[in-house]
Amino acid sequence: MAYPPIPRARDINSPIEPTGNKLLSGLGPAAWAERADTPDLTVKGEPKIVPMRVATDFSVDRRDPDPRGWEVLGCDGEVAGTIGELWVDRSEPQLRYLEVKLAGGRTVLCPVTCARFHAAKKRVTVKSITAAQFADVPQAKANDRVTLLEEDRIQAYYAGGYLYATPNRVEPALQ
Repeated sequence: MAYPPIPRARDINSPIEPTGNKLLSGLGPAAWAERADTPDLTVKGEPKIVPMRVATDFSVDRRDPDPRGWEVLGCDGEVAGTIGELWVDRSEPQLRYLEVKLAGGRTVLCPVTCARFHAAKKRVTVKSITAAQFADVPQAKANDRVTLLEEDRIQAYYAGGYLYATPNRVEPALQ
């Protein structure tokens, strides 16, 4: 996926205002570091963050609900897709990403830190972006690992949503 160039201010006194999809702008909360475009590795030299279909020694504890198949809703309350798979960290045994299947068949990763699980309703809500904005989440090149650079871009996209997802988030809020 090609990323747009970072916009520049017209002069030293002008603010930098992102154009196009602000979540991909690389500005403010949507900024990322240019890390290595290689996966983080375990001490055994294997990719660290992988889906459970690869890390077959991982499972969801029988006492916990398995969210695969649950709907994923954006901050607008609309359905973005369903959870198809869970991505785990082999080095620090924990859930890292939800693999979300979108309506068009594309899958994207959603950081588990951005997701709120509602077991009674069998759904997950993501407060940072709208359902439609899931379509532009940066995608990993491989379906069985994620690189450090891809992780930063994915995390930045969701973080950017806290400011840029809707027009009212950019404006100051009076308490």
